[in-house]
Amino acid sequence: MPNYALFFLLELKMGPFTIATLPSLHIGHFRKSPNLVLPIRCSTAAPSPSLASIRSKAVHFDLKAYWTSLMVQINQKLDEAIPIKFPQQIYEAMRYSSLAKGAKRAPPVMCISACELFGGSRIAAFPTACALEMVHAASLIHDDLPCMDDSPSRRGQPSNHTIYGVAMAILAGDALFPLGFQHIVSHTPSDLVPEPRLLRVIAEIARCVGSTGMAAGQFLDLEGGPNAVGLIQDKKFGEMGECSAVCGGLLAGAEDDDIERLRRYGRAVGVLYAVVDDILEERLIPKGDEDKKNRGKSYVGVYGVEKAAEVAEELRAKAMEELDGFEKYGDRVLPLYSFVNYAIDRSFSVDEASG
Repeated sequence: MPNYALFFLLELKMGPFTIATLPSLHIGHFRKSPNLVLPIRCSTAAPSPSLASIRSKAVHFDLKAYWTSLMVQINQKLDEAIPIKFPQQIYEAMRYSSLAKGAKRAPPVMCISACELFGGSRIAAFPTACALEMVHAASLIHDDLPCMDDSPSRRGQPSNHTIYGVAMAILAGDALFPLGFQHIVSHTPSDLVPEPRLLRVIAEIARCVGSTGMAAGQFLDLEGGPNAVGLIQDKKFGEMGECSAVCGGLLAGAEDDDIERLRRYGRAVGVLYAVVDDILEERLIPKGDEDKKNRGKSYVGVYGVEKAAEVAEELRAKAMEELDGFEKYGDRVLPLYSFVNYAIDRSFSVDEASG
């Protein structure tokens, strides 16, 4: 059996967040309100006037309108990117998961936001944004299989293998991965994104889904063990957030220092959403109900709601700290700040917004 405790300690050098060193946090709001309001950790250093102004604007930024507008465009472009061809059933299965109405399109929206942060064109980002959604859908199809998480539903509808069978679900996932790469190459305007940038984007996505990324997370999820929970969350959820933000920056030609800042931000946000989702789900489970599948594979399952809330606060603080480094870009950073705020307050339903 692998030494997951060692894996976890090694991973701390790369950026995940520990439980033991986090401060105490009151969590009454988790039990009382459907909206989560974590207390903001105060810094001893006052932010600059411009940074304070940006943070204030972020609180009032209309993320619902922004997200909804992008989702309409992304859904249209995804529909065009995955037409029905021969063999028809494979494409139907691919479209079933990629175009699911319950999909929030978080990876493509984050990619576009990061690209626009550095002055990049939305037109230049759409092909990669669609590819990220294809890759994300493929990973979910495979995660839901009976030999993996054995999930009967996904995104508000029966999982892919429940409708099309296990064999077809595997093929649909297998087909979506390369289609994403093909779509980037064939649809990204060469006059907006030079080839070297495009190669870095493709390499980043390949790294994200590969044996050191999301595949590693799924392996650790299957093998289990409480000490692996940090790696599971980091690899299964942090990787896609990191990749989405980084790809947007790469498309826009961001400097390496800014790319690394995006990398840390995206990873923190990806895990933050997963942790808060687990806390919200825990509140919906009736007291005394011990039939909680995969309960030990989350911060809530291993450490409880209180410690999970501490992790969420730490992740939010980390994400906000990274964004502070983009102060010079002014209002263009507002969507990225808003993603962090929304992870906690869930002030609107993305599903309703897209409808």
